[in-house]
Amino acid sequence: MKRWIIYIAALLFLMGGSIDGAEPAARIVTLGDSITKGVRSGVQPEETFAALLQSALRERGHDVAVTNVGIGGERTDQALKRLDKVIALRPQIVTIMYGTNDSYVDSGKDKSRITVEEYRENLTSIVRQLRKADITPVLMTEPRWGKSAGPNGVGEHPNLRLEKYVAACRDVAKTQKVPLVDHFQIWTDAQTAGTTIGDWTTDQCHPNPAGHRQLHQAILPVVLKALSPDE
Repeated sequence: MKRWIIYIAALLFLMGGSIDGAEPAARIVTLGDSITKGVRSGVQPEETFAALLQSALRERGHDVAVTNVGIGGERTDQALKRLDKVIALRPQIVTIMYGTNDSYVDSGKDKSRITVEEYRENLTSIVRQLRKADITPVLMTEPRWGKSAGPNGVGEHPNLRLEKYVAACRDVAKTQKVPLVDHFQIWTDAQTAGTTIGDWTTDQCHPNPAGHRQLHQAILPVVLKALSPDE
């Protein structure tokens, strides 16, 4: 019986709930693709940046639940189609991280899955809809691909396309005046300083536990400021 109680408590924790069913004072939603979803071979639910963020916030006395709604393969246009469901969760903050799938060129294709202009418009629409619902959006650039990543459908390193979408994300954050967590720049700086950032991934793209710790460390101060803007 005790084992089942522990199991249920752990499951509720990862889902952003509590064993007594009490509603948290604040809810944060992490919206994104498989990098946000996090769970894959070599990465357990409690090792994702969303789970690490919840633990760190609770350790600091914040009654917060972090709900991870990342979906593998998702783009910004697909995120827009389910944004109503995210808003229905009544979060105080939503982190938004897209670009890897939007920018990618598939085998046999010669163009990214959606254009930079479409990506920019989609991000802007997501931000505006969240704000209209009195939710604080936090934009995040995707982490940089590792040096050993395989080429895309036109034989380029995937970062060449992703960089243009990262620039668009930064621009949306600036024009819409929303917080930005620039993972791409942080990982670029680490690589320039001599870190093999591929070692932070499972496959040169998806973060492993070490990579999720890097993401979490960058996100935490921005979310803390968003939770208590007057401090």
